[in-house]
Amino acid sequence: MTNQESYQRILKLRAMRKFGDRQISDDDLDAILEAARWTGSSKNSQNWKFVVVQDPEQRARLATAGSFTGPVTNAPCVIALVDLSDGYEFDVGRAAQNIMLAADAIGVGSCPVTLHDGAKAAEVIGIPEGTAVRYAVALGYPQSGRQADRGFGKGGRKPRAEVVSYDSY
Repeated sequence: MTNQESYQRILKLRAMRKFGDRQISDDDLDAILEAARWTGSSKNSQNWKFVVVQDPEQRARLATAGSFTGPVTNAPCVIALVDLSDGYEFDVGRAAQNIMLAADAIGVGSCPVTLHDGAKAAEVIGIPEGTAVRYAVALGYPQSGRQADRGFGKGGRKPRAEVVSYDSY
């Protein structure tokens, strides 16, 4: 893949909210988790843990920890991103984006999900005290004959002048 192709993939990355039923293959899941593991972090602290949730009942329980969590129940696989003590949400966000980009590169769709009730999410996946979980990424293959939801919903982006300033706000 050329640099330009990689750049275009980044520009076209979109959330997928509906998935086929097929479980993510072990090879694809390993590749996605390896990309997550290699994400950069502040001072290379790597203060995170990734909890893979594939059991449908467990995904349904996790979905109760937030609003707009349909992708958690629709996807065959969810990765909950646990922020360990002294971790940074920014680093967890970077890991989530790497998960999504790696998934896209190998034909797996993804959707970031906020778990608004972090305490409930923590209880569901059994994380230790002093850690937090607020975000997850739903993963799955596109439904048969369907591409990722590119262009679905709002689509597009605000004009650059509306979101970019130079030297001051």
